[in-house]
Amino acid sequence: MNIQDLLKQSREIWGNEKLYLSGIIVRMWKVFWDLCRWERDAIKDREVHTDDDLKKELGNIIFSTIRWCDDLGYNPEECIDISIQAQKRFKK
Repeated sequence: MNIQDLLKQSREIWGNEKLYLSGIIVRMWKVFWDLCRWERDAIKDREVHTDDDLKKELGNIIFSTIRWCDDLGYNPEECIDISIQAQKRFKK
C-alpha cells in the first residue's frame, strides 16, 4: 500500500469532513493516552494488552496522521519527507 491508497481508505471510513488542529490534537491525545496505559501496565489493563492491541494503537497513529496531514491541507508524503530529513539532522 502507498500513502495515497491509505488516504483513500481513510476517507472511505471517515468521509471528507476535515478536522482542524484542535480536533486532531484531541484525537491524537486519545491514542497517546492508550499507549501511556500500556507503559503504566495497571493490573486492570493487562488482559487487553496483547501484541495485536499495541500494533493497533501504533497503526492508529500512522493511519490517522496521514488523514490529519491532508485535513490541514498538507501532502502526507511531503510531511514524511520533511520528518525524515529532520531526524537525520537531529541524529548528527
